[in-house]
Order: sequence, then structure tokens, then C-alpha cells
Amino acid sequence: MSSQLNSVSKLTIGLGALLIAACGRDGNGIGGPPPPPPPPAMASFDVTVTNLTNDQPLSPVAIIAHQDGYSVFTVGAAATVGLETLAEGGDNTALIAEADADATVMATASGAAPIGPAGTETINVEVLQSDLPGLTVSIITMLVNTNDAIAGINGVSVGDMQAGDTMTWRTVAYDAGTEANTESATHIPGPAGGGEGFNAARDEIADRVTMHSGVVSQDDGFAASDLTGQHRFDNPVAQVRIERIN
Repeated sequence: MSSQLNSVSKLTIGLGALLIAACGRDGNGIGGPPPPPPPPAMASFDVTVTNLTNDQPLSPVAIIAHQDGYSVFTVGAAATVGLETLAEGGDNTALIAEADADATVMATASGAAPIGPAGTETINVEVLQSDLPGLTVSIITMLVNTNDAIAGINGVSVGDMQAGDTMTWRTVAYDAGTEANTESATHIPGPAGGGEGFNAARDEIADRVTMHSGVVSQDDGFAASDLTGQHRFDNPVAQVRIERIN
């Protein structure tokens, strides 16, 4: 009898151990790991940029979602090195790196390629929903058949937009003030020149962001210019549409 009781006890203990082990393996029972936390709630925006110029491709667009304290440029103030790099060569990498290092910047995104005349690109940017109060968006690009012309919008408020809401702006051209407007192919990175892009030297006397005076061109009497009347532009030079997706 004692032997039978011992066998029953061992069997009971063994079954209990198996049940505990099974519960531990499925993650919902005693001893299992807690379930993973839900992913953070995100807000998504589509930014659509349309090129309104005749023959000025726009460099890959940089998008910065941020709070007060960050500005992609300030009219009347000197450009940052990141903005200079974009304005002279169309490369937004340094500008986005500058933005990502700023504590007031919530998210950044880049266009995939240049946008040709009459072309359009839509770029998505996501932020935490908890970052929506006070959120603004800045968008910047280069007119690549110029020395250092840029276009964009600077800190427009999007924090109160609801899913499905849209806003549209048209932007003028600004002069980054980092390179003289020689209109020489040697210093124009776009297809009209194929020359040098970014150069750390600042040979523009002003060295500050201003409204751009436009392209003169050889067709309008600027004999040293390698640009033609096809490269002139009127404001606005680009349209920006922002849609809140969710």
C-alpha cells in the first residue's frame, strides 16, 4: 500500500510541475514574462511638394517637425552650415543631422529625389501623438540651377490638425547669402551648370538669408551668366500641401 501511495504522490507532483512549466511557456501563467507594452500612439502627416518653376529642379526636400526653439532659417540672420550645404549643393544630409541633434525637433524626413519642373512628391513624417501640442513643420529645398537659392516654409503650426485636415501654402524663393550669385556654371550644381556644389568659403558679402532677387541670365544682359531666360523664376516657386493622415 505504501508503495502505491508513493507512486500516486510522485505522479501528482510530476503533473503539477508539467502544468506550471506549460503556464510559464505560454507567457500568461504563473512565472511567465509580462505582455509587451502597446506601441506608442503616432500621428502621421503627408507633405506634398509641387515645383511651380519653368526650369528649376528642386533638390530632395528636407522636412523637420519641431517645437518652438528650432528654426530652419531666419531672414536677416546667417545660414547654418547645414543650410549652406543644402543651399549651395542640394544635399540635405547635414541640415537634417543638425535638426536631429536639436532637442526641440520631434522628427525629420527627406525626399527621395529631386523634383523637376511641374513635378510633385509626397513625403510622410510621423511624430508621437504626445508631441502634437505646439507642433510645427518646416520644409526646405534648393533651386538647383542657381548659386544658393532656397524655398520652403518655416515653422507652420500643425498641432491642431485632425485626421483628414489639409493646409496648403505657396512659397517664395530666398537667397541663403552664402555664395555670390555669379550664375556661373562653375558654381551651379544643377543640370544647367554641373559645377561645384557646397564650398565652405562664404563669398557673399551679405552672409545672411534674404529674399532672392531672381535670376538675371545671359538673355537679359548678364554676359557672364551661364543661365538663360528658361531658368528665370517668378514667385511663388513651390506649393506645399500638408495632410493629417491619422
